[in-house]
Amino acid sequence: MRPFTYERAASPQEATAAFARQPHARFIAGGTNLLDLMKLDIETPSHLIDVNGLALDIIEPVAGGGLRIGALVTNTDLAAHPLVRRDYGVLSRALLAGASGQLRNKATTAGNLLQRTRCAYFYDTNQPCNKRRPGSGCAAIGGATRQLGVIGVSRACIATHPSDMAVALRVLDATVDTLRSDGTTRAIPMAAFYRLPGDTPHFETALEPGELITSVTLPPPVGGVHVYHKVRDRASYAFALVSVAAIVHPDGGGCVALGGVAPRPWRIEAAEQHLADGAKAVTIRLLDGAQPTQSNAFKVTLVERTLEAVLADAKARA
Repeated sequence: MRPFTYERAASPQEATAAFARQPHARFIAGGTNLLDLMKLDIETPSHLIDVNGLALDIIEPVAGGGLRIGALVTNTDLAAHPLVRRDYGVLSRALLAGASGQLRNKATTAGNLLQRTRCAYFYDTNQPCNKRRPGSGCAAIGGATRQLGVIGVSRACIATHPSDMAVALRVLDATVDTLRSDGTTRAIPMAAFYRLPGDTPHFETALEPGELITSVTLPPPVGGVHVYHKVRDRASYAFALVSVAAIVHPDGGGCVALGGVAPRPWRIEAAEQHLADGAKAVTIRLLDGAQPTQSNAFKVTLVERTLEAVLADAKARA
């Protein structure tokens, strides 16, 4: 690990001001991903800004309905919160499907959103990777692709985003609340938070340098049956080959987002109009334009079968 300096911020404004002074800094909270990347010489910040002391660990209702989740709320506390379990069950289920109990105890809401891809070529510094070193190429293309993306990918990158929580937040139409170093704030819809790779896969989110996530806001509850199904190689501590987050209403309508198939949580709202027509009709529209490799083409069929199981589960629970 390379040498770095460290400071502890006392307020969100102090944290963003510290970043402005140290442009090669990183914010650190739970550190469950960042520290691993630093040890592997993938992330090389010269300065760490500890935000654990900030008052961003609360969950509270917002005016007009909905729920505000502080950036430092741990995954364990968020999954167990009674209002989340009652009104946003898909989020609770997605969190419990992720990582292990030990990691959920440390991982934070903001950190979960900002975790980096688990593509093996990204983690291998002997291999070219446009996310790690822009312009160096993508070793995954033509390599081992079973775990990688089939939709939303590009000639520069076929990695997937690993977060289970982000898939649930996408289906819930959450917004990400931020603070810039100039003191201005933003509310970024989850639909716009993650960027597709295109020719610049190292730009992964809509965040500006030094912009701090302060909270995530959920809209008022929409009811329906909340389901999260995750298909993976092991029963725990494994990333999704395919995951489906869905909210299904009694009239057959609802919304669906996919994980494990794209560089961001994958949702196509127009496809949801066909939920009553069954999993195949929705899958055709969700994965229209897919570019699978020979090794991961099974994911297209797996999406359909997983969605079929989700719809059957929702029907039984309704």
